[in-house]
Amino acid sequence: MLRSRAPSGARAKTGTGSGQRRGSLTSRYARSCVAAHALSRPQPQQAATSMASTSAPTSPAAPLGLGLRRRDVLLALLPFLGLSGAGAPAPARADEGPVPLPVPVIKPELTPDQRKYDPSDPELREAAALLQRALNAPNVEAEEAGWTEVIERFGGLDRPWVPDVVGRAWGNRGNARSRQGKLAEALSDYNTAIAICPWSVDPVLNRGVALEALGRFEEAVADYRAVLAAAPNDPAGWNNLGNASGGLGLWEEAVEYYGRAAQLSPTYAFAVANRAVALFEVGRTEEAIREMRSLLRRYPDFADMRAALTGALWSIGKEGEAESQWERVDDPRYRDFAWLRFNRRWPPRLYKSLDAFLQLKSLPAL
Repeated sequence: MLRSRAPSGARAKTGTGSGQRRGSLTSRYARSCVAAHALSRPQPQQAATSMASTSAPTSPAAPLGLGLRRRDVLLALLPFLGLSGAGAPAPARADEGPVPLPVPVIKPELTPDQRKYDPSDPELREAAALLQRALNAPNVEAEEAGWTEVIERFGGLDRPWVPDVVGRAWGNRGNARSRQGKLAEALSDYNTAIAICPWSVDPVLNRGVALEALGRFEEAVADYRAVLAAAPNDPAGWNNLGNASGGLGLWEEAVEYYGRAAQLSPTYAFAVANRAVALFEVGRTEEAIREMRSLLRRYPDFADMRAALTGALWSIGKEGEAESQWERVDDPRYRDFAWLRFNRRWPPRLYKSLDAFLQLKSLPAL
């Protein structure tokens, strides 16, 4: 489902929608492991594709310049969405399959008190500067290198701020690696961040997106449920749970979860869009079409919704209106059936409806 993409140049920074392989990762304004969540408002106009998973914000910003407000969240460009690295477990052999991950338990009560950090500590100030530099890196490779520098330079220090700062670097490096398709390495980084920062929602949420990209939907569901156990009012957690449930074919459940996300944040357009697509899949066609039209009134350049509306209208015999909607879809990927099915990951009824439109085929009435 729709995962937001981040502003260009950002690590998978939070942000606006984007085409994903569902394809795109995004991050949220990063904070330390103790991140301060502030809901980003995705701009569907830029959401060329994918139902994307996102992570929602929720905690106070970190002090001392450590509160880099960008929260690293993979809001999924899953098409780009690899275990190695210091302190990470070795990858399983290909013939063994993935090693099942333990179900995480997030413990917000362990969140460190950043007021106890010594603002005069020169190493803390240097670490904060390196974090900021990594966030402002010109490309994802430089960003990954920046997080690695923080990990290597400060990971061995005995300071109260080290788990907070270095744990953030592990999680952010996981995002940078995910954006490059290094999913096994990204999972290793997320696992380390989760171990170092057991109080933080972010690495668990982001790991769930990477697991979705690998088709490990049951484990993604477990991660999102852990997020919601710790932060039940996190719209991104509910949206992502809907995505993973859809990946398992549980579209009725997905409708409910997207609805929870939209109720918690009515301006969270991606959750509303995902719900519309899921409604169509479960046969609530007229309701789905109303939701699609409503979104397009607010975001007329939302290509994903306009393509979805094209397929939905075609499915009920409104051929002329479907043609009219299609004329305003300027993304050529929506002509690619395989892309719709495997990259964008539309549910079956919708991608078949749009494919029927493209092939000028009528559909049997449901």
